[in-house]
Amino acid sequence: MRGTYWILILVAALGWGSGGITTRAAFAEGVGIWTMVGLRVAIAALLVLAVLVARRSPLPTVAVLRYGLSQAVFNLTVPYVLFTYALDSASAGFVGLLTALIPLSTSLFANFMLEDESMTPRKFFALLVGFTGVAALMLSGDSGLQEGGRPLVAIGLGLTSVVSVGYAGAFAKKHAGSYDPIMLSGIQFGFAAIWLVAAMFVIEGAPTDLSVNGWWLILILAIAATFMPFLLFFWLLQHIPVTNASLVGYIVPFVALIGGIVLLDEQLQSGIVVGGVLVAAGMFLSDRESRRISSPVTYQSTPLN
Repeated sequence: MRGTYWILILVAALGWGSGGITTRAAFAEGVGIWTMVGLRVAIAALLVLAVLVARRSPLPTVAVLRYGLSQAVFNLTVPYVLFTYALDSASAGFVGLLTALIPLSTSLFANFMLEDESMTPRKFFALLVGFTGVAALMLSGDSGLQEGGRPLVAIGLGLTSVVSVGYAGAFAKKHAGSYDPIMLSGIQFGFAAIWLVAAMFVIEGAPTDLSVNGWWLILILAIAATFMPFLLFFWLLQHIPVTNASLVGYIVPFVALIGGIVLLDEQLQSGIVVGGVLVAAGMFLSDRESRRISSPVTYQSTPLN
């Protein structure tokens, strides 16, 4: 795989991995949860719309609008809101480890929704290993914060988000080939922006008292942690095998963990280490099994302009 692709994989992982760090920094600036999520998604929606206009993409069909509506609920609204609440109860590294369970959750739903992706014994074992890591996090009582952490709350919110995204991933795979991925992203961001911005005004009011730093952090969330990695990931899927593109998922939790420790003075506690190792092992075993049973796919690579 070319060095350019590795750079893009790292940049996408840095973007997604920085989301939790930026969210916790925004909390310190007094940015409300609904303001953060609503503005983040709305700005990302406008950026994706600009890309669609630049590409002169045709209007979506009714079926694609329905797919986008479903993804707006399960792939954006539920996880973005709940993960943000979770980050108010635990460190960025702690919550980042929970996001590593998304591929395992997706494979579980795929077993019931996709004929060609059944749950093999090895995948089931990987699932058990991953969730053993979550159990270790629960039993340890560690949250990665010096004080004020609520790890059980964070785990409950995080696992609900993981289940939601897992369903959304299997749903997207089920209908793959019947939609343009960037168009689907634009639709889901657009729908989610409508009700999330409305919720922001109802729950927290207009964002008139945000500090300059608060606005900068929201822009970083929208551009660097949402729009950019989405766009890079879709570009990578068009130029390299999906198994290579999925390497992004291995890097994201470590970006959140290391970044939280270095930038936010979060704690690397023993429960997080043990739980993190088990979650990473489960993700690795699941990915290795997926690579084993997948047919090799060849993509034509084109250089970046």
